[in-house]
Amino acid sequence: MAKAWKIILAAIVFMIVAQVIHTIESMLTMNYYTDPAYITVWSKIMMPTVGPPPTEFYYYSLTFSFITGLLFTVVYTAFEKSVPGNTFVKKGLMYGLLMWLVGGLSGSLAMVLLINLPIDLIAYWTVSGLIIDLIAGIAITKIVS
Repeated sequence: MAKAWKIILAAIVFMIVAQVIHTIESMLTMNYYTDPAYITVWSKIMMPTVGPPPTEFYYYSLTFSFITGLLFTVVYTAFEKSVPGNTFVKKGLMYGLLMWLVGGLSGSLAMVLLINLPIDLIAYWTVSGLIIDLIAGIAITKIVS
């Protein structure tokens, strides 16, 4: 298993990558968040009132991304020898793709069935999740290997 400091560093990198990609994604999809038809869908943490999320939302977002990064990294360290690829880039891309297939794509498919949101928004989230997982997969592979 990788040293603890490498796992923490990889989680921080995951958190940064996720925050950057989600910020870009939110700029591209802001019309969904401001549409009154969907105001009841958003959590009270994200939108306690109409308007931009409060500062607390960003603290939660960073914390949850860091925790996700820890999980993403720990799972990689457990299965590192099983992930195909002969370079850290290929190994990272494969790991990111596998994680996205298991969590991101399957979660998006379930969301289509369970939550009343436009399919376009769910597609944006699905693609941004893939981008995060691929970039983070490469970074984590480089950091902990």
